[in-house]
Amino acid sequence: MDIFTNMSDLQLSLIIIGAIIIAGVAIFNWIQQQRYQRRVQAAFEYKHDDVLLDADSDDSISERIEPVFNKSSLHESDAYHSHAQDIRKNAPISPTPSTAPSNTATSNSAMPTSVLLDYDNATNYIVNIRSDSPIANTYIAKLLQRKFDFGKTVAWLGQRNSDEPWEEITNEANIESDGYRHIKGCLQLADRAGAISEVNLSKFRDLVEEFASQIQATAECPDIVSTHEKAVTLDKFCVDVDVMIGINIISKDDGAFVGTKIRALAEASGFKLDADGVFKYRDDNNHVLFTLSNYESSPFLPENMRSLNTHGVTFLLDVPRVAHGERIFDQMTHLAKIFSNTLGGIIVDDNRVPLSESGLQRSKQQLIDIQSAMKRNHIHAGSASALRLFV
Repeated sequence: MDIFTNMSDLQLSLIIIGAIIIAGVAIFNWIQQQRYQRRVQAAFEYKHDDVLLDADSDDSISERIEPVFNKSSLHESDAYHSHAQDIRKNAPISPTPSTAPSNTATSNSAMPTSVLLDYDNATNYIVNIRSDSPIANTYIAKLLQRKFDFGKTVAWLGQRNSDEPWEEITNEANIESDGYRHIKGCLQLADRAGAISEVNLSKFRDLVEEFASQIQATAECPDIVSTHEKAVTLDKFCVDVDVMIGINIISKDDGAFVGTKIRALAEASGFKLDADGVFKYRDDNNHVLFTLSNYESSPFLPENMRSLNTHGVTFLLDVPRVAHGERIFDQMTHLAKIFSNTLGGIIVDDNRVPLSESGLQRSKQQLIDIQSAMKRNHIHAGSASALRLFV
């Protein structure tokens, strides 16, 4: 039986009116979305330098600054850190520490020719195990099972024969291989949780020596005491440069920004909203360059964006994890100005004081100063080594 034959004229009219309303809302939302996208696309006539392909550009490597502005000198550490969002702890910036370690880590501006270039003695405790015959997979599997027993990241590298390249030993690679004759164990000396303990260094050394004894191989393990001292020094240097740089945009006259408008503008600008409630701007390799978060405490959750109102947003750049940070800062600043103009807000420092162009330039100079310190100590921002240290 046709259901419509049993409906009154009133019911049919209500159904038709409801369908028209739903279609009207959908069309209105589509028009709004297109308007925001056209506005952002027009603003993006500004041309960015390609931070990944511009090989002739300045070779300065980025490091990490916190959201602090209008500070006249990097050495004014108390003022510099007074409004910082420090991931580790508040610590004075020391661009040229005399005790800072020296290593041979490479920049991520070029692909390494060997996995060995991703690991160095200044940021890792590296042991060598050499065998005259291939080491059985079952023995290596036992080593891999202990990767998480020492409080820091452990990587095992293997060489099947002296004339073959090094490779990282994973469970899959171990199963597929015919065994490795030369193995390197790389235990990271520090991360954002601090330096590795002397106890864990000793446990790792004991594991390696016991393993070598079982398979009739030789083991070379550096001194524990001096390595721990190096770890403490490395951690101190990382604390000194482990900062973020940020830009706040707040509403005028105690107004509010609407969540749907923030999301439309962010997505049109290239951000993607992650499950943690933060918009992230990534490069072609899916590396996060900078983020956009709520100036207030509540995150940008997808299900809440329609009803959300906030008095501001914050751009943040995690400097040790981004190569060519000074150019990424320029890109982030450009986007911040677009957001400020489109949302009708103002760019301010952490004291809610309007941030001038000269203030932005001083913040960029602070970034460059810290970049130079990291580069002198051969820990290049955005490199594989930096991504492990600052995690």
